Amino acid sequence: MAKTTSSFTCTACGAAHKKWGGKCDACGAWNTIQEEAPLSTGPASKTLGAAKGRVIPLTTLATAEAPPPRTRSGMDELDRVLGGGLVPASAILVGGDPGIGKSTLLLQGAASFARNGLKCLYISGEEAAAQVRMRAQRLGLADAPVQLGAETNLRDILTTLDAERPDLAIIDSIQTMWADMVDSAPGSVAQVRAASHELVTFAKTRGCAIILVGHVTKEGQIAGPRVVEHMVDTVLYFEGERGHQFRILRAVKNRFGPADEIGVFEMTGGGLSEVTNPSALFLSERGQAAPGSAVFAGIEGTRPVLTEIQALVAPSSLASPRRTVVGLDSGRVSTILAVLESRCGIPFAGLDVFLNVAGGMKVQEPAADLALAAALLSAREDVALPPDMVIFGEISLSGALRPVGQAENRLKEAEKLGFSQAIAPERTKAEGGGGMALRKLPDLVTFVGEMFGAG
Repeated sequence: MAKTTSSFTCTACGAAHKKWGGKCDACGAWNTIQEEAPLSTGPASKTLGAAKGRVIPLTTLATAEAPPPRTRSGMDELDRVLGGGLVPASAILVGGDPGIGKSTLLLQGAASFARNGLKCLYISGEEAAAQVRMRAQRLGLADAPVQLGAETNLRDILTTLDAERPDLAIIDSIQTMWADMVDSAPGSVAQVRAASHELVTFAKTRGCAIILVGHVTKEGQIAGPRVVEHMVDTVLYFEGERGHQFRILRAVKNRFGPADEIGVFEMTGGGLSEVTNPSALFLSERGQAAPGSAVFAGIEGTRPVLTEIQALVAPSSLASPRRTVVGLDSGRVSTILAVLESRCGIPFAGLDVFLNVAGGMKVQEPAADLALAAALLSAREDVALPPDMVIFGEISLSGALRPVGQAENRLKEAEKLGFSQAIAPERTKAEGGGGMALRKLPDLVTFVGEMFGAG
């Protein structure tokens, strides 16, 4: 009889290894290599063609099927991120830092869906039922028709879901679920993968929508194998800074709607309240014009959002000046600093640089390059930009300004909030008009010369 050999696979990238190791050689991740059970070596596996399977029915790409029905919760920001509402039999994964408000958001969402006619179950594996009821009373949701349970045994949970047949089940959290058919501790890679597979399979076969809550690592990624994110239909991240009351619900994957869509909430004593105009909220505390402040007209999903980028440049007494960045990509900031020095002759050596996006917002799109450069130059030269000006545009390594998408929507949002000037790349398709004066510039050198009299 042939000897079966075990295989070892990295749960982060899927690379195969001959033996276990602490670090994956392919992707560099630590503690992600797990032993896989060997495949059967019996006669059936050697002669697969001996036992024929059924013929799979095939169809064409053309279809007359209607789009999936959706149920709206009544929370417009949540419905926006889901793509217009909850789709039956969908699997959703929600991640976020501890204490950011994931349980509060989902409890409010469950109450809203239940009041709109859905049968909702909330299964807590981290808190006792009494604790969840206390939170519901504090949020004013004690009268919501949501059924509550506290359990971690996956077999018992699936049996309960099969008996109750809910329209929506919330599992808080997937790391606390324990499957007795897997010989490992709760929260391990094998347990998370097995529990997720069983719950997603139940959702697809029974027509029940499932929302899974996932813990995040210190790098901000959802803990556990990345295959869980591939299993589900939608992956949402609940973001925010502890010092700010604003919370951002961001869709990074959505099979039923646009990805990168965001919903904005404000954490209050009575729970999360929706923010219908995030641009006005992020700019509400903006005072008089000050050096180092630039307003960026960005796009998050399908929504234009205006945010304030703040910069502070000060002489440094350190051999290596500090570069502190909050809400922006630090690699992108280093690139802009290098372009300013090499293409415009403006050095930042010997200067500490501090950058922040007001309100706890995270800006990731390259369209923020020009506003970032404007904030840095404004802080360095101690010259305030006009308070009624918005800026957007991508900066190439040659110093040229590249146009960005949805410029018309950016300008309309800025004009709606009272801004009357805008600076954009030269090949921007949108045109100014009405109360908006648009200036199109070809490169960063021209921008520096016109705005700060240098270059």
